[in-house]
Amino acid sequence: MQSGELEAQIPQLRRYARSLTGDAWAADDLVQDTLERACDRWQLWKAGSDLRAWLFTVMHNLFVDSARRALRQAGQRVDLEDAAPELVAPAGATEQVLDLQRCLQRLPEEQREVLLLVTLQDLSYEEVARVTGTPVGTVMSRLSRARSRLRELMEGAPAASAAAPAVLPFKRMK
Repeated sequence: MQSGELEAQIPQLRRYARSLTGDAWAADDLVQDTLERACDRWQLWKAGSDLRAWLFTVMHNLFVDSARRALRQAGQRVDLEDAAPELVAPAGATEQVLDLQRCLQRLPEEQREVLLLVTLQDLSYEEVARVTGTPVGTVMSRLSRARSRLRELMEGAPAASAAAPAVLPFKRMK
């Protein structure tokens, strides 16, 4: 793996990390951790295979480990439905992106990851299955549930219902 190949993946890693974490600082930390792990374990990458998919797998595993660690340390779980009033963005067209981000954060983690990998990173269902370590059928099911739930959330947010279908294009299996 050459450093140029790795550097070319950074913008996509940042975009995916930002979507996962919902926070710029946490996203930068996740990208940094991903790059460090990739450099430390470069020998695990198979030359000729998809570097982007491998890096997303590394990031996915780091994110899941971090989330589990945070849950253990906190000792309790916060139900996002209880916090729903705090997550609703103010009305207005300029707030639509913020509404989408808040609604994405309300999706279950496994659904959000699949949705972002398919729609934002343009990975095939098979690639998402490899990244997340789940069967293709599970990927398709999670994606369908994520789209439905996100549509419901966006329709519940003022002035956002018209944007929901444009944000989530249907992706056919390759």
